[in-house]
Amino acid sequence: MKNILFYLIIFLVSLQISAQEKQKDSITNKVEKLDEVLVKSVRVDADSPITHSNLSKEELATRNLGQDIPILLNYLPGVVTTTDAGAGVGYTYIRVRGSDASRVNVTLNGIPFNDAESQGTFWVNLPDFASSVENLQLQRGVGTSTNGSGAFGASLNLLTDAISEKANGEISNSFGSFGTRRHNLKFSTGLLNDHIEIAGRLSAIASDGYIDRASSDLKSYFLQGSYVDDNTLIKAVAFGGHEITYQSWFGIDEATLESDRTFNPAGQYTDEDGNTRFYDNEVDNYKQDHYQLHWNQKYNNYWSTNVGLNYTYGRGFFEQYKEDEDFADYDFTPITIGGETINTTDLIRRRWLDNDFYVINATANYKNNNLDVDFGAFYSFYDGDHFGEVIWAQNSGGSEIRDNYYFGNGKKKEFTIFGKTTYRVNDKWSAFVDLQGRFVGYETSGLTSDRVPLEVDENYDFFNPKLGATYQINASNQFYASYARANREPRRSDFENGINKAEKLNDIELGWRFNKKRTIVNANLYYMWYKDQLVLTGALDDVGAPIRATSGESYRLGIEIDADITITDKFIVKPNVSISTNKNKDFVTSRDGSLVNLGNTNISYSPNIVAGNMFIYQPVKNLQLGFLSKFVGEQYMGNIDSETSKLDSFFINDLNVVYEIKNIPVFKSILLTGLVNNIFDTEYVSNGYFFTFDDDFTNPGTVTTVEGAGFYPQAGVNFLLGATLKF
Repeated sequence: MKNILFYLIIFLVSLQISAQEKQKDSITNKVEKLDEVLVKSVRVDADSPITHSNLSKEELATRNLGQDIPILLNYLPGVVTTTDAGAGVGYTYIRVRGSDASRVNVTLNGIPFNDAESQGTFWVNLPDFASSVENLQLQRGVGTSTNGSGAFGASLNLLTDAISEKANGEISNSFGSFGTRRHNLKFSTGLLNDHIEIAGRLSAIASDGYIDRASSDLKSYFLQGSYVDDNTLIKAVAFGGHEITYQSWFGIDEATLESDRTFNPAGQYTDEDGNTRFYDNEVDNYKQDHYQLHWNQKYNNYWSTNVGLNYTYGRGFFEQYKEDEDFADYDFTPITIGGETINTTDLIRRRWLDNDFYVINATANYKNNNLDVDFGAFYSFYDGDHFGEVIWAQNSGGSEIRDNYYFGNGKKKEFTIFGKTTYRVNDKWSAFVDLQGRFVGYETSGLTSDRVPLEVDENYDFFNPKLGATYQINASNQFYASYARANREPRRSDFENGINKAEKLNDIELGWRFNKKRTIVNANLYYMWYKDQLVLTGALDDVGAPIRATSGESYRLGIEIDADITITDKFIVKPNVSISTNKNKDFVTSRDGSLVNLGNTNISYSPNIVAGNMFIYQPVKNLQLGFLSKFVGEQYMGNIDSETSKLDSFFINDLNVVYEIKNIPVFKSILLTGLVNNIFDTEYVSNGYFFTFDDDFTNPGTVTTVEGAGFYPQAGVNFLLGATLKF
């Protein structure tokens, strides 16, 4: 496989070098946006038989005041978002069609962002990244072939800032509730000598959080250098971030939710006098840097290629104060003093991740009036170390500073080859075929954080076909249908829990698009059926990561409708609604010491109704008022339909005001933005966890299943105000 990739890269690069010497055709606009070349292989066109939504830089800017990208996507169809700290800064999460973020494939300029081992996306590592996004596309369902782990609920691909022809700069500052503040500086040199542009951004975000001590101290950067001529675009991009967040993933029980919504048990301990205290450095501290190089080449009116390289370096830890820990868990030697053996201690530990991620990606495109063909290959290699160290202990035996009390390593290799074709049969019909082969190898060595050996050596070969058709009834009406298959390997925590079986998904989508001058409507019906789906159990492990279990057969059936209706020249309405049923079939669980078949149960974290709406009113040219609403129906946090695991439905509303002052001295314009979240001060919970355990102590000889739940309350009414000076 490596040889195939090597020769393909050599072939594409040689074509590019040849084109530099021989090809003198010009493109329409040498600074055209990168959508057609940089992310074309992972995106779909407006009339493709794939269910999708697009957001532009301008649409993101209306609410971009420092909150993470998941929060900015909250009003897209089928999307549910949540945040640990309660106010959209820090650790934030997204679910699409009930699938959590680890099942949403995310690419940045076509490069995978999901962590290779956990498959999660941690936007806190790239704070204020929305300020460097040109546009994005969210594909719901399997979607088209993309790089990285398979899309089991959706795929999200982002394109970073396009080249600017003219020099410009921006200074943005925003402030809000809970001590939240965001500051950034952006610049672009414009095209120097008609060929070279240098642009960048520096950002700093801080917040105390709605939850007690759920503070965030976030910094990030974005830097790009670009070269463009008539046929070539070369772009070097470096971006990254450093986050320090006080841990707030513990949640609270129902009684505390009623009495003290903002309580955070993280860092809690008892001092020598019996007083309850909180460790002041119970934090996550993580840095991540991304380096990308993209070479896009157009040879003539038909052929173009792209070669991409990526290196991502991540490193950091989370720190915890732990009481009465056993020496054996840290490889300490018991201490004997005065005939008394000491084998427990209070201590402070750090659990580290240190990883490297390498990617090479090559694609080619051929396009004429009726045929659009993309093909290419992708190879990635991930090498990650997991280790722990004790930085302080009240008592310790036989330990040295920086000793690792556990060390493990994970290596993951992935090779993908794909080809996708859109063929316009006639003025009415077009057909879409997408074939992908994905080959994954994963191996581990060493110990887990529980000091248990983890030895994995697995290989997975996946074939993922996708096909569809679009029928244009007339200028305003279009129908589409598609079928897609996806396969997905387990993640590291699944292997730790003894799961090594891959998941399988089949996805059928039927859609209708209506587009007239003042009305746009998209409607689609989907049926996604799974084999061995790894569903969230509701429980968390000791580092707050969700635990999954195989559910056998399951399905998601739903309808999604969204619209963009211009009622008058000043008033626009953008509603959307998703109605679904999400079921495990013949779900088996352990209850009171026996296995029980519960029949069909609801899949965890999958509300049957998700709806959103935007009322946008523009009374004068430079003023926009937005009233935004979101409803999320009740949902279960487990798969056994327990009332203990139920999250209530919630309905929240935001107010968004944007005013731009133009034609003023010094600056091109000043953009003023205001956002009042949850304006009716609704008390709601958007996320939580659910667990069960067998109790055989209360009544000896009898096993009784005990249930419990935790909750993550979100902030009441809160605000953000910002100003952007453009020059």
